[in-house]
Amino acid sequence: MEVGELFPRFALPDEEGEMLDSGMLEGVRYVIYFYPRDGTPGCTKEASDFTANHAKFMFRNIPVFGVSRDKPETHKRFKEKNQLKIKLLSDPDRELIDAVGAWGTKNMYGKTTEGIIRTTFIVGKDGRVEAAWKKVKVDGHADKVLEMAVSLYKGC
Repeated sequence: MEVGELFPRFALPDEEGEMLDSGMLEGVRYVIYFYPRDGTPGCTKEASDFTANHAKFMFRNIPVFGVSRDKPETHKRFKEKNQLKIKLLSDPDRELIDAVGAWGTKNMYGKTTEGIIRTTFIVGKDGRVEAAWKKVKVDGHADKVLEMAVSLYKGC
């Protein structure tokens, strides 16, 4: 996915097992990020960093969604354990993950493996990608996304 492209429609269960249909987000700018797995150090830090900025995102009516292949029950435990305020969506069949290009070959600890490549998008009110980050490094990432979201918000 590149800036300007229409973000794919999706319907995925959240940590409560309730379906979130992207059609409900029409007219709303939102952040959606893809991460490998609940409970790992990098994924925990990324989710915690987005949570730390939650009020600043929501002040501008910009919800944040994290997506991984984990099941809703796993998301729920992860969210409760880490007191996360963001919604976590489950994509076990990789439909959305594949559609946005967040699946591929990556190096982990010197070993080549297939998996989710950390990727983040800001999706505009018109459903088009307004900003994209690929192969995300966790440190400072949530702050960069917030900065861009604020900039886009001011430009409405």
